[in-house]
Amino acid sequence: QVSLVESGGGLVQAGDSLRLSCTASGRLPNRYSTGWFRQAPGKERTFVGAISWSGNATYYSDSVKGRFTASRDNANNLVYLQMNSLKPEDTGVYYCAAGGLNSWRLWGQGTQVTVSS
Repeated sequence: QVSLVESGGGLVQAGDSLRLSCTASGRLPNRYSTGWFRQAPGKERTFVGAISWSGNATYYSDSVKGRFTASRDNANNLVYLQMNSLKPEDTGVYYCAAGGLNSWRLWGQGTQVTVSS
């Protein structure tokens, strides 16, 4: 069973940037997209963005469109989420997931992102 591990979270100020990484312990099926989700304190987990296996297609929530960019390095089983112009409302635990866009099969444990105003 392949596992996912997120890294790169931290405490930053509004306007700063962070790059999250999602590392897979093995090769994922080439039909699997990778998604990013976040969960703010006391709120449900919500979709942030996703990237297809090929990297040719990306999807973003309206709240992060234009600020966040997903990319991937399949040779090294890595997926990234570049987050620019961070806002306090971006605070939360960020999770990566792998699978179909409507049927995520694998989840990581999450990494905390805190944006101070």
